[in-house]
Amino acid sequence: MSAPTPPPAAAVVTGTAGHTVPRQEEVLTPAALEFLAELHRRFAARRAELLALRAARRAEIARTATLDFLPETAHVRADESWRVAPAPPALEDRRVEITGPTDRKMTVNALNSGARIWLADFEDASAPTWTNVIGGQLNLTDAYERRIDFTTPEGRTYALRPAAELATVVVRPRGWHLDERHLTVDGEPVPGALVDFGLYFFHNARRLLDLGKGPYFYLPKTESHLEARLWNDVFTYAQDALGIPYGTVRATVLIETITAAYEMEEILYELRDHASGLNAGRWDYLFSIVKNFRDGGARFVLPDRAAVTMTAPFMRAYTELLVRTCHKRGAHAIGGMAAFIPSRRDPEVNATAFEKVRADKDREAADGFDGSWVAHPDLVPIARASFDAVLGDRPHQKDRLREDVNVTAAQLIDVASLDARPTAAGLHNAVQVGVRYIEAWLRGTGAVAIFNLMEDAATAEISRSQIWQWVNAGVVLDDGQKVTPDLVREVAADDLAAIRADLGEDAFAAGRWEEAHELLLRLALDRDYVEFLTLPAYRQLAD
Repeated sequence: MSAPTPPPAAAVVTGTAGHTVPRQEEVLTPAALEFLAELHRRFAARRAELLALRAARRAEIARTATLDFLPETAHVRADESWRVAPAPPALEDRRVEITGPTDRKMTVNALNSGARIWLADFEDASAPTWTNVIGGQLNLTDAYERRIDFTTPEGRTYALRPAAELATVVVRPRGWHLDERHLTVDGEPVPGALVDFGLYFFHNARRLLDLGKGPYFYLPKTESHLEARLWNDVFTYAQDALGIPYGTVRATVLIETITAAYEMEEILYELRDHASGLNAGRWDYLFSIVKNFRDGGARFVLPDRAAVTMTAPFMRAYTELLVRTCHKRGAHAIGGMAAFIPSRRDPEVNATAFEKVRADKDREAADGFDGSWVAHPDLVPIARASFDAVLGDRPHQKDRLREDVNVTAAQLIDVASLDARPTAAGLHNAVQVGVRYIEAWLRGTGAVAIFNLMEDAATAEISRSQIWQWVNAGVVLDDGQKVTPDLVREVAADDLAAIRADLGEDAFAAGRWEEAHELLLRLALDRDYVEFLTLPAYRQLAD
């Protein structure tokens, strides 16, 4: 008689070099590791196939320099009968959403901010150190159990407000392209997306239902409806495996890649039983345009990132199509980020910035968006006032179908219609932001205040991508200089010297400035374009 087949092994914790996070055993329970292993075995192979399809599609864009709506899914777009599932009560009113990483201080401040939603970010606003990955999970569970109150060494106390006043949590896991090197199954690293989703869902889905809410997610970096289909299958399996009612999960998809902009309806269709809405990002969307059309010549060269506002014709086409698509299918349309960080020392800077934020949120509310993002609690009342003026007591404006909008495929990539050109100041800013952000990321900080703006990985991506594009397109700046590798190195060297002089030798040496400087130059100047800066940067994270 043969011996019984042993059960499949659970996920294995590895690569921590003896470093463990306090209380990590509460997150990495045997049952949770078994759940992650099953997610990996069921879905990692499909994820790998979809990443290969991304590469094939990019090669086709390089060949044709164009994109179009998919002919094979025309029937989905033409079918007027389908809608996404009705929003649960906790996601009905989303007029203001605050974003930020899941560290302990941010968890308390975001939940207390007065925003309706907190995007709890394991992705662009979080460097994926083991401490951040596990600590973020602990902080969310502690918040639900109301045991997250704490006092800093300086004596400042952080405590949660009453439950009815707290923001609803929507977790953003990592994108499909990132692995988690600290967890393996059958010798393979587990996709970071499955780690972040799986641990949160396993530990909190039932707890959230008991609190009258549910496991809600933002899905980043989605490039096609097939990737949305994979997420839907993950949700379906996870709910069934843990005995959670089908349709409990709700997902909002960030339309932050140019390819996804051509598949908005199909993405909602694939997730229709679990969909909540779509979000219109900005920096990742521009980064995606540069990345995909980097071989397309001068007509795809973007000017300084600050010059590409949401009122640019191709950006307006994208946002108006998003609103129309969402409302046609009964989903929420969520607007972009207000990234300004108020200055405690310069009220004039604040006044000017607040007025720009107000105008931006007024525009979004007038265009039909149901809510929008801010990066700082001080911006919550400004954004809320803009949406209150349009919504009043209504939770959303999904009844505004925007049938006046008719966006063509060509309009979405009509970059040449933008009347602006790259400038010397823009090149300097791209270098400055890139170096400062990467240095902080290598130290484990993913959300960084730089020049009064909250920057995350998306802004670093567009910064280094624009440098690469300007060099390879032979761009001539407003001051007559041609962007060459030598010019970029000169600007970067001057900036590094200024950082050293400003910080002093001891503080400079304590940081990771030389590494950040070298990594930015490698990513911006290498002949072969690197798809995501976080891939090589992840290998340099110490934790």
